[in-house]
Amino acid sequence: MSHEWLAGVDGCPGGWAVAFVAPPGAGEAVRLRVVRTFADIVAAPEAPAVIAVDMPIGLPDRVGPGGRVAETLVRPRLGARQSSVFSVPSRAAVYAADYGAACAAALASSEPPRKVSRQLFNLVPKIREVDAALVGDPALAARVFESHPELAFWQMNGEAPLAEPKKVKGRPYGPGLDLRRRLLVAAGLPVAVVEAAAPRGAGADDLLDALACAVTARRIRAGLARPLPDPPPRDRHGLPMAIWA
Repeated sequence: MSHEWLAGVDGCPGGWAVAFVAPPGAGEAVRLRVVRTFADIVAAPEAPAVIAVDMPIGLPDRVGPGGRVAETLVRPRLGARQSSVFSVPSRAAVYAADYGAACAAALASSEPPRKVSRQLFNLVPKIREVDAALVGDPALAARVFESHPELAFWQMNGEAPLAEPKKVKGRPYGPGLDLRRRLLVAAGLPVAVVEAAAPRGAGADDLLDALACAVTARRIRAGLARPLPDPPPRDRHGLPMAIWA
């Protein structure tokens, strides 16, 4: 048990930024790398017992104001950081052939009718990747949890919103990144790892977000994390629609 690995995962330009961490008490072992596909994480030699990923899990057939209940519960906690929580559209919109079709499907399955944001649509390939893996494998679905870096940092920050953004006008923002590094170190991650250069294919913010999700994975494994909402509603495939922290 002491050598069991956990994983925090964030999407990045090169695919997926992954922080493999050992549970507290198992030494300072952390391994960082970028992998091309979500399946590569599942098949990794570390064989993570818990995977906390910053990607929507559980796709509703119909959506209310503000997306799923999970999004509407997380946003108020994040203060000025709440714009980082995208509204997740319906399953039909996620699996539409193109952006126009996705917007049409979203309009038909939301109340009030709402199109898909361009930012969310850019995530669609990765959302599908995770969804396909979990729908096809119930055992895998039991160890993969949706997380959100800003909610993880909120939890590390004494359940208070962070005062600094991690990006300003699309560029990394030093004070915001340093604040997040301090929270990760306070949460028990090694300074050398938190301050390491990001692996090729990932940015500094991707690395910090993967580490934040790894902190959530530790909390899940320790029985400390909670889902929003609790209990989670489930989609038509039985996947829980909740964000953990």
